[in-house]
Amino acid sequence: ITTEARSVENRTRLISHFDDLKTRKEQRGGWAKLWESCEQDLWDRGRSSPALITFLDEHPYCQTLFQQDGKRQLTAFVPGCGKGHDVALLACRGFDAWGLEVSQGAVDAANESVGAQIDSSAGPRAKVVLRDFFREDWETLFGTDFQGFDFIYDYIFLCALLPEMRKDWARRISALLSPTGVLVCLEFPMWKPLKAKGPPWGLKGVHWNILFDGGDGLEEKLEIIIWNAKGQGAFERVVYWKPPESFEQSRGEDMISIWKLKQ
Repeated sequence: ITTEARSVENRTRLISHFDDLKTRKEQRGGWAKLWESCEQDLWDRGRSSPALITFLDEHPYCQTLFQQDGKRQLTAFVPGCGKGHDVALLACRGFDAWGLEVSQGAVDAANESVGAQIDSSAGPRAKVVLRDFFREDWETLFGTDFQGFDFIYDYIFLCALLPEMRKDWARRISALLSPTGVLVCLEFPMWKPLKAKGPPWGLKGVHWNILFDGGDGLEEKLEIIIWNAKGQGAFERVVYWKPPESFEQSRGEDMISIWKLKQ
């Protein structure tokens, strides 16, 4: 079977699995069930995102983004981190890196994977925890002086959420990001029609709508809100960049967008 045929089969299985799960609670349970039945191969790529690697190592904006003053350790966060490949990557680049997942089985698999990729005794921490991203009761994990993450990376989290959850995603991201931090989004899938069934749900234009415009990211309103460009959201986009390499599933259309909170 070819890579493309396998990708199509996996997408079909995912959509079928979630077809009758209409509520947030049902969706959460649906992901947990896939982890429990060891079906994470439906979305797991087995390695860190090549687009993120190139961004961290080569993009001019990233090279000057963080000037360590030696006073504190920078933190990174990956919601819906899967097996934690990008959590491990960020730890290897010097961050205290945290991932979030939906079930204990996912957390156990991710921490095992992360532990095999880094030497936690030699530098920054890397850990995946079991928490509900949308609840506001888990930031205490980081202490009373927690001011938000310096770096948040989203690749396969937003596209996995029900479309009606997009505005809440943007709200929570804004609450979790440090006032001087950055949100880095690998926008995927850009090729998929907005009205097509997910997950993954098509996201072309969605990031701009919910982060800059302050819209709800719903396809029936999306085009009008984007072109109005009211700028009522909490974020401004500072970089929009096409990575030279991404996973095959992107069909060459992935984009990396970098966002900062409006001051």
